[in-house]
Amino acid sequence: MANSSAAASSGTLLRPNLSDTTPINSRRSSPQQLSFLHSSSSYNNLLPLKFQLKPISNHASGSHAVVNVLKTAVDTADISFSRNRNVDSAVSIPKPTILVSEKLGEAGLELLRSFGNVDCSYDLSPEDLCKKISLCDALIVRSGTKVTRQVFEAAKGRLKVVGRAGVGIDNVDLQAATEFGCLVVNAPTANTIAAAEHGIALLCSMARNVSQADASMKAGQWQRSKYVGVSLVGKTLAVMGFGKVGSEVARRAKGLGMHVIAHDPYAPADRARAIGVELVSFDQAISTADFISLHMPLTPTTSKIFNDDTFAKMKKGVRVINVARGGVIDEDALLRALDAGKVAQAALDVFCVEPPPKDSKLVQHENVTVTPHLGASTKEAQEGVAVEIAEAVVGALKGELSATAVNAPMVPAEVLSELAPYVVLAEKLGRLAVQLVAGGSGIQSVKVVYRSARDPDNLDTRLLRAMITKGLIEPISSSFVNLVNADFTAKQKGLRISEERVVVDSSPENPVDSILVQISNVQSRFASALSENGNISIEGKVKYGVPHLTQVGSLGTDVSLEGNLILCCQVDQPGMIGRVGNILGESNVNVNFMSVGRTVKKSKAIMAIGVDEEPDKDTLKRIGEVPAIEEFVFLDL
Repeated sequence: MANSSAAASSGTLLRPNLSDTTPINSRRSSPQQLSFLHSSSSYNNLLPLKFQLKPISNHASGSHAVVNVLKTAVDTADISFSRNRNVDSAVSIPKPTILVSEKLGEAGLELLRSFGNVDCSYDLSPEDLCKKISLCDALIVRSGTKVTRQVFEAAKGRLKVVGRAGVGIDNVDLQAATEFGCLVVNAPTANTIAAAEHGIALLCSMARNVSQADASMKAGQWQRSKYVGVSLVGKTLAVMGFGKVGSEVARRAKGLGMHVIAHDPYAPADRARAIGVELVSFDQAISTADFISLHMPLTPTTSKIFNDDTFAKMKKGVRVINVARGGVIDEDALLRALDAGKVAQAALDVFCVEPPPKDSKLVQHENVTVTPHLGASTKEAQEGVAVEIAEAVVGALKGELSATAVNAPMVPAEVLSELAPYVVLAEKLGRLAVQLVAGGSGIQSVKVVYRSARDPDNLDTRLLRAMITKGLIEPISSSFVNLVNADFTAKQKGLRISEERVVVDSSPENPVDSILVQISNVQSRFASALSENGNISIEGKVKYGVPHLTQVGSLGTDVSLEGNLILCCQVDQPGMIGRVGNILGESNVNVNFMSVGRTVKKSKAIMAIGVDEEPDKDTLKRIGEVPAIEEFVFLDL
């Protein structure tokens, strides 16, 4: 056996508890929906899910990947690979509760009500929100509700998804959401055009003093000479942030005859060139522009990025528009720049504090045009945002991965489709590997090797890594792991997972030829699972859409990973299958397959036996007493 010499690390070592005789499948919390986004639960026994090996179709809206093919349980007994159980029996599944804390379009509410119980409770105080949230599976907010760490703590693990009806997610504590395994989704597309149109409206209104002239006339004045504006044709507009809204603003500004430049460290140059926009550095953009339109998210990096130093680098008489997030501008610095004439005018739809103080000098400034966060406020956008966020939330509750998830890896729909059976394989290999570790051994280092005919750069393994992590951690801890929190949970447990991609000569049609999982510096319950270098080593493949175990240690095998598994290391001699089969039959344990693999004739062999039920202790003892069996282990899949 390998020596246990794992050094202590920053996290709590994962230690299998062999004194706990509770079946792994029964170590569950309260029921919750199951999928690669959600934790395994007793829903395994409720949902008659069928494994479908068919391409994933995109939702009609184009914003979600329908991945029912991935709604497969870790617990093989609940996957319809098994041919010996009825999965079509009627079940009663409780509807999820969805809390809507700010007004949402009726079309979105109707969609939510068709799926779950909807609680529309507006203007909740932070305390009231924390009281309600433990009874909710999903929360939908706009920009006014702060979803803090306290909210996630108060949810006590029940909250599965937070939907932000809009683009910005600075009012949601993403770190806390990730730690608690809660998916955060937003609705970034439905209000894109509305926000871009409002940006252009503010640009034109500011350039021609529309709001000031309107106020003057309503006050009974006629001041034509006072409100002489500036033309837009031929002027340079710097778009700061070239995402969805920024690029739409650029398109419209080009139509007004403006020269458009943009700064965005993540924007592809070819996309900018396609609409006639030049990508430049931050300093070049702000120093050469006549107009600056802000479309960047509020992050620690962009917070108050427009400050005294930034304004000092701008042209004298520059004009600034902000329909993004209020916090990207130091409002005191902007006020100083306006008073000094450095900034001729500003048009603001967003503010650091909303609503801003009634006596705000910035709001009251004669050269500032303001609107009360109206960027997405069109009838069309409001309904579109409501439907988009409702679809994303419902999809997440069903176990689908939304394309608008902001704290989970963005796995394209076509990748999800072809990885479907490998997701099941990855999790089962993790569960198998951790059950082979002897009690007291602290798991710190895991190596995963993906063998594939594809170029390593074209193999996206994030989902597979998350599912291996799930399989490694969940059986031996109280943690529940999903795609959202897999990496965080592994780090928290002191578990280092390294990955290697090996190119092999196989069919490139399959994304992965095999997956090898190795755990180093641990003792093993099954010595035959140790490779030549002393690591627990198991390997698997997908055959005909079904995950198979193909190697244990240095011994080859061919085992369909369904039900439960008994591995026996034996002397290779006749009659072994019959003897073990008889023992199981006498105990009324149904055997669904047997497989024997060996290295050399009449030498050592490994017998793998699939059983529908867990044999009792006496039955397992009888198997161990068969003289030719050197060791055996029962594994719960």
